[in-house]
Amino acid sequence: MLITVIGRGHSGTRAISHTLSASGVFMGGKLNVSGDLVPAEDLYEACRVFSRHVKYLGNLRWDFSKLHTMEIDPEFIRLVHSYLETVFSSPAERRGWKLPETTLIYPWIVRMFPDIKYIFWIRDPRDCIMGAHFTDDLSVFGVEYEHTEDERERRAISWKYQAEIYKATPRPKHLIEIRFEDFVMHQDETLEKLEGFLGFPMSKIQVRPESIGRWKQDDGRHSFTFFQEELERYNYELRLS
Repeated sequence: MLITVIGRGHSGTRAISHTLSASGVFMGGKLNVSGDLVPAEDLYEACRVFSRHVKYLGNLRWDFSKLHTMEIDPEFIRLVHSYLETVFSSPAERRGWKLPETTLIYPWIVRMFPDIKYIFWIRDPRDCIMGAHFTDDLSVFGVEYEHTEDERERRAISWKYQAEIYKATPRPKHLIEIRFEDFVMHQDETLEKLEGFLGFPMSKIQVRPESIGRWKQDDGRHSFTFFQEELERYNYELRLS
């Protein structure tokens, strides 16, 4: 069984990576404190290969349609396999990986690995953009957007881009959507859902309830009108400030 986690940086994906590791899933040869499979340079370069085929339409709209039908670039395939070498070479029955940048290449990952288990990990975007992440400036990965010097706005745009990639990608055979907030506040029930999806027992980890709703005490900018659709879709509190 092969498992991967899809979700923007600071969406709480380390929680599911640590949970999978604690539950006997081999998550790669070397992990950092966030549960990311490292080194990740090959995957970062794969993101840049992928982004060459994304068309920016302006006004925070991107066209991903070409990615669903064109031949996948052989260099992309080589880079992904190189990054995942320790996962593929492991004799473990249950294997997987977590790296937030995987979300940037989700359409081609689904095409390369149509039969694996996908866990989509989502967090309230207002909390998600409060911390810095490597994906904050999409231009690092060759993605075109209207650059801004406002740090929070850059993070919000990165969040928006990744949300749009996810929505634009045809749903794979095996996919579950999990809210970080549900995992923290209702871990037993959420683990039960994951057990039903994955087919094996899941271990509990320590969680921090204070990580939920941090935006409510935040003095910085954390609300953007383009969050509204996802807030409604995933039943988050709709108050934007």
